[in-house]
Amino acid sequence: MGRIRILSDLVANQIAAGEVVERPASVVKELLENSIDAGATRIRIEVEAGGRKLIRIADNGHGMVKDDALLAFERHATSKLRTSDDLLSIATLGFRGEALPSIASVSRLTLETRAAEDAAGTLVEIAGGNILRVEEAGLPAGTTITIRDLFFNTPARRKFLRSEQTELSHIAALVTHYALAHPTKHFELHSATQALLIAPAVSNSSDRLFQIFGRETSNLMLPTTAELDFTRAGLPEPPPWKREQDYTPPDPGYLRITGFVSKPELQKLNRNSVYVFVNHRLVRDKLVLHALNEAYRNIIPPTSFPVVLLFLEMPPQEVDVNVHPAKTEVRFRQSSFVHDFIRDTVRTTLMQSRPVASFAAALHNTPHASASLLLDVSPMSDGPSQPVFEPNGQPQSDADPTSADTVPFNLAAPQVSESPGRLAFPEVQIPVGYETEESPNESETLNALATLKPLGQLRDSFILAVNDEGLWIVDQHVAHERVLFEKILRAREVEQVQRQRLLMPVLVDLLPAQMVTFARLADELDRNGFEAEPFGPSTIAIKAAPVGLEGRELERMLEEVLAVPDREQQAENSETRRRRIAASIACHAAIKINMPLDPAKIDWLLTELGKTEHPTSCPHGRPIALRYSHKDIAKAFQRI
Repeated sequence: MGRIRILSDLVANQIAAGEVVERPASVVKELLENSIDAGATRIRIEVEAGGRKLIRIADNGHGMVKDDALLAFERHATSKLRTSDDLLSIATLGFRGEALPSIASVSRLTLETRAAEDAAGTLVEIAGGNILRVEEAGLPAGTTITIRDLFFNTPARRKFLRSEQTELSHIAALVTHYALAHPTKHFELHSATQALLIAPAVSNSSDRLFQIFGRETSNLMLPTTAELDFTRAGLPEPPPWKREQDYTPPDPGYLRITGFVSKPELQKLNRNSVYVFVNHRLVRDKLVLHALNEAYRNIIPPTSFPVVLLFLEMPPQEVDVNVHPAKTEVRFRQSSFVHDFIRDTVRTTLMQSRPVASFAAALHNTPHASASLLLDVSPMSDGPSQPVFEPNGQPQSDADPTSADTVPFNLAAPQVSESPGRLAFPEVQIPVGYETEESPNESETLNALATLKPLGQLRDSFILAVNDEGLWIVDQHVAHERVLFEKILRAREVEQVQRQRLLMPVLVDLLPAQMVTFARLADELDRNGFEAEPFGPSTIAIKAAPVGLEGRELERMLEEVLAVPDREQQAENSETRRRRIAASIACHAAIKINMPLDPAKIDWLLTELGKTEHPTSCPHGRPIALRYSHKDIAKAFQRI
């Protein structure tokens, strides 16, 4: 008898579940996408024990008739594809037909659904892939799927699940993502103890951003939008001998980018606050993340990450979503074109907005360790930190508790405050709009740098200046660093870098690994004004250097450039390498702190800073200028 056997449908579904159903959040993702594909406008998710005990998703979509309700649990049964050609233009979130049978094979599932045109609905109960009950039931239009005891028949998979709070946080992050991607739909997420998210439908993404993350974060976000015709990318067409007589070139469509990117002062310690959607599909694409890193290069520190809410729209044939079992990764047909367009769009937004950091905000401007802009899923929490729609809500203080804040112990029943998600509003239309303390017409930018009048220096390190907007404090070192950095890049583009000959060559001793790195970077260093050559097995002789670099600073600059790990050097492209070397030259050639400057030098520095493309931060991400606005000053003196 042969060794090869065909697996049973149950085993095949459990294998598929291992690819599709990684954790409870994977179940929520698949069912949530089905609800969105069904045209639902209200979606409610209930979770218990982090999804282990219960996951229930109810929607008001178009529902299913009885035959479809049963057929949906067959492998590869779907209403979204007909032929293989449809794979080239997928416009729905789900399409494989594997999710429902895979989930049903590792849980106790109950499906309740009714199509709007049917008088009665259908109830289907399945346990471990076996259908237990099918009957008619009186149900509202739409679909409700209840998942109980996830992985009850595969205990090995259950052991690999994390704690309840960790699994719940993954679910909260997922629902937050899709609430951001679909602002015109109503989303609710409830755990056994609290309402984690209540997001009523709003008109646009800007209102949803404020609704979920609050005023403080939304005020630090910059809107971005751009559109480009795909014809510029040079789409390939079939050769003439393969074209039909009535052949017409296909419409290439457009690549559109909309969304929000954070000002440089809003930074995170990881990428968990980068939300990217491709045709309304949540993805974690390395190409897009790399493009965003390049856009923020030399604007924020390399160890910090921005907050991004980005929507990419393109013709379905330009993106392949069938490259990952969980559909979290995609492949672009013209990857370099998409990458460069994202990078240039975000960088242009940052350059044009020239956002200014206020003095008060900068005091707390450090990348904080909160994993992301996620919801508070703590079981002891009184409710979500920001998710419920509260236009007039104020952020709570983060100060340490004192004895006055404690509550004495007693046996009385605790008073449970009313959920902020169930406020009794009068029967009038309440705008999602919100009143901020700042006028919407007041643009906080650095365009006013050209009007600054210097007052002097503070400890020979910071320049004090004033204009009609308020008092400005400028770090003289990083300001000169930004001026030199952009000057070096412009001169490098036209091959007109100024260099100075040294009276005596400077000898620099290097380690063997640094000698190898020097040989790799020798051409780029030469284009940036260096003239150096090996002088023995472990020494180089520098005969010329860029203007402004001399003595010990010249040696430190070379050590910094050559100290980059080999892995990072192999990963960087020519543009990244060029900017890294230019930033190092600018840093070591710039004016230092504790250096007195005469008024003419201060005037020149402020004038040149106002001409730069991005005076917000130095090439290493530190802020250049802080403004103490006239309004803040008037408030401090109780004038307003």
